Amino acid sequence: MTPASTGASTTVDATTTVPAASAADSRLTPGGPGYRRMSFALFLAGVATFALLYSTQALLPLISGDFGVTAGEASWTVAAATGGLALFVLPMSALSERFGRRTVMTASLAVAVTLGMLVPFAPNLTALVALRAVQGAALAGLPASATAYLAEEVRPKALVTAIGLFVAGNSVGGMSGRVITGWVAQEWGWRVAVGVIGALAVACAVAFRLLLPAPRHFTAGSLKPRVLLDTVRDHLADPLLRRLYAIGALFMTVFGGVYTVIGYRLTEAPFGLPQGIVGSIFLVYLVGTVSASTAGRLVGRLGRRGALYAAGGTTAAGLLLSLAPSLPLVLLGLVLITAGFFAGHAVASSAVGKTATRGRAQAAALYQSAYYIGSSAGSTVGALAFHSGGWAGTVGVGLLAVLGVVTITVLGTRAARLQRRALATAA
Repeated sequence: MTPASTGASTTVDATTTVPAASAADSRLTPGGPGYRRMSFALFLAGVATFALLYSTQALLPLISGDFGVTAGEASWTVAAATGGLALFVLPMSALSERFGRRTVMTASLAVAVTLGMLVPFAPNLTALVALRAVQGAALAGLPASATAYLAEEVRPKALVTAIGLFVAGNSVGGMSGRVITGWVAQEWGWRVAVGVIGALAVACAVAFRLLLPAPRHFTAGSLKPRVLLDTVRDHLADPLLRRLYAIGALFMTVFGGVYTVIGYRLTEAPFGLPQGIVGSIFLVYLVGTVSASTAGRLVGRLGRRGALYAAGGTTAAGLLLSLAPSLPLVLLGLVLITAGFFAGHAVASSAVGKTATRGRAQAAALYQSAYYIGSSAGSTVGALAFHSGGWAGTVGVGLLAVLGVVTITVLGTRAARLQRRALATAA
């Protein structure tokens, strides 16, 4: 979920079939037939995906109270979903190469929304976590297929805009899912709240399937595990890609931990906010939308490593500020954390696409896996730290993750400097 927060990438596999110039006119373009339907369909898919994925995050205090469990135990309802997505995004990317992007996206949403309607009836925490894990695995078919569909069906000049609409759907879904559940749960409890999100996702999924144009430029490939494994091995052997994957995971560790635990902090003393207000805190995500969109300019001024330092510094400043026993300062801290995270995620994820020269869909899928593993780790470890050390414990976990980002970036800077010296010596 950069992605931010979100999990979508603007890159596709280098082997993806792109129509020849003579067939370019048949691809979708803004103002042309089918383009608006396609854009709105994928926007709705993004809304459904991230509303479902994080539907329990704002409700953790209520889930803890209902089942009589700790924050760390309740956090598994978030970690299981993001972990399932992380584990299955790479296999789903391979399935979409064989069976088609629209087919995989439709099947993924169908399974996910069905499970979403079962979640409110979970009799205990174990059943709830299991349902969420399978739901996350099903949702992996969306980020694995959506950008590949767009690359095949949309003209190159319109591709960035089209992908931007899909990412916007991710952001809106992630934010609205948390805000809606917060206010509904305040009146009728967490089960009704997740049921409302499930119903919203069903409506989005049906509209998606009715609106999305049939693919006209997809060419099916064969499922060859050896080829896939060779590509994955090559990506993992690349030092720069490994660093980028680690940076994405560490940034998401901060973000996942903070937003999993913030509900507990704000409902307890000295703040004592009602659930609806706590859910509305997630409107801060709008700051992330702005910071992610301006990350390109930040890289232009500071370079990629400079932008990562700036993002890490902003995140760390927000973490420290959030320690204050003042609600305005806590909110300002959340703004800085969110801005820093989305900027860092945008810089790292875009660098993956520029670094990978082949198998770009798999390179992006590996980044998404690392990203959501970081989300799962942050949700769980951040909640455990809160249980044992309060908000300061969660902040401590976040600061360690930011230190990891800075350390990796420093090592990358050093490696680049040594490489330049070696090339100069060889010349």
